[in-house]
Amino acid sequence: GASTGSNGWEKDVTCPICLELLTMPLSLDCGHSFCQACITAKSMESGTHQGEEGTCPVCQCKYQFWNLRPNQPLANIAKKVRENMSPQKQKLCEVHGEKLLTFCKEDGKAICQHCAQSAEHRGHQIFFIEKVIKEYQEKLQAALKKLRKEHTKVEELEADIKEKRVSWKNHMQSERQRILKGFNEMRDILNSEEKKVLQKLEEDEVNVLDNLIVARDQFAQQKQCLRELISDIEHQIWGSSVDTVQVRLGLESESWTLKKPNIVSKKLKSTFLIPDLSGMLQVFKELTEVQCYWVDVMLKPVNAISNITISADKRQVTVVHNFPLKSIYPFDFSAFDILGSQHFSSGKYYWEVDVSGKIAWILGVYSKGRSLKRKGDSGFFFDPKVNHLDVYSRFKPQLGYWVIGLQNESEYKVFEESSTSDSKVLTLFMPVPPCRIGVFLDYEARIVSFFNVTNHGSLIYKFSECQFSQTTYPYFNPWNCQYPITLCPPSS
Repeated sequence: GASTGSNGWEKDVTCPICLELLTMPLSLDCGHSFCQACITAKSMESGTHQGEEGTCPVCQCKYQFWNLRPNQPLANIAKKVRENMSPQKQKLCEVHGEKLLTFCKEDGKAICQHCAQSAEHRGHQIFFIEKVIKEYQEKLQAALKKLRKEHTKVEELEADIKEKRVSWKNHMQSERQRILKGFNEMRDILNSEEKKVLQKLEEDEVNVLDNLIVARDQFAQQKQCLRELISDIEHQIWGSSVDTVQVRLGLESESWTLKKPNIVSKKLKSTFLIPDLSGMLQVFKELTEVQCYWVDVMLKPVNAISNITISADKRQVTVVHNFPLKSIYPFDFSAFDILGSQHFSSGKYYWEVDVSGKIAWILGVYSKGRSLKRKGDSGFFFDPKVNHLDVYSRFKPQLGYWVIGLQNESEYKVFEESSTSDSKVLTLFMPVPPCRIGVFLDYEARIVSFFNVTNHGSLIYKFSECQFSQTTYPYFNPWNCQYPITLCPPSS
């Protein structure tokens, strides 16, 4: 109880300005009391000592400097409280026993007013303790602000790391699913091929066993015939000489040769067309490897034309107006030129194109060495003596095109690589017509490859030693065909 009372009195006799025990307290009309030195310094700062009105630091009530009155009862109470306090807690000058109201900058310590006027501190920079405290508070506030800013940065970095961690986990999950999907597809292919081979083996086993049974029956029949013939000859040997001669003449007039059944002359071991499973796995592995470089390509028309339309998501291009090829001779198919919005000058890239239903298309890579639309170039060169549908001379590697194309629904074409301008058009054999084609560009290796995704990723054609003159672009040409060309997103 005594301790609580003491704390209560201590609070009542504490100066609101310096937060220390009152020294020579002066009271205002509002009832608040302050140390004489504290309120005097405050009045000097505001000009109240020159006759101007001041405001109470606690309640903001107006007062005149000469209205300050000593409060002796409060001074007595403060004195008693101070006497009961420990020296460490009093925070008074050890020499003069007064409050530490000033601060010596050179010595870096708080001193009383008597010490400030002494020879020991003569010539030193002396400041009111309140001003020093305010300066230090401002410095602490600035440091606090800086620390909070750093803390915010750390939180942002932490959030960024968290976001990247989640993104990486999602990426790894996607990769895991892609790998699992790929191996499941390979297992499905292997299981399917295994089933086919075993079924063929079963069929051949049944056929060979049936043929062997037929051959055995034929041999049994011939064996019986030979036995009967041998028996007849033995009986004739012991007959009359005339009968013997007749039998001999009969034997000489007929051909008694043992005929081997045709089925036996065949190989009993059947040959099977067993697929090259290791080769198939290698093809599938190559496709999986290049698909790691899949980029999300968007479409961008080269010319301001109205005979094609590009979807809102920039993944699909469709011919708006179909022109009968026979009525337009020659026809400028450069009007259908479409490039990818992305361009590449280094690295590896892969994209897939859906050409389902189309009877004509061209796609691949274009290197921006010269303008797509050249003066005097109709896009295709037509010779009246040659079917103009079979010739598309501007799509040569020498002119910056590494492409393959389909025309007339089933003719797959490509220009061979040649160091001269006289390139030949090659016809590609396609055992399974592709509905989905993968294009792979390795800029540093100077390779452009095409994969038949429909046929387990088998390689259609590969350009090597490509002379990319400048930046390369994905190239697409839907030709005069109503069905669209669609770019497949990596997620597909």
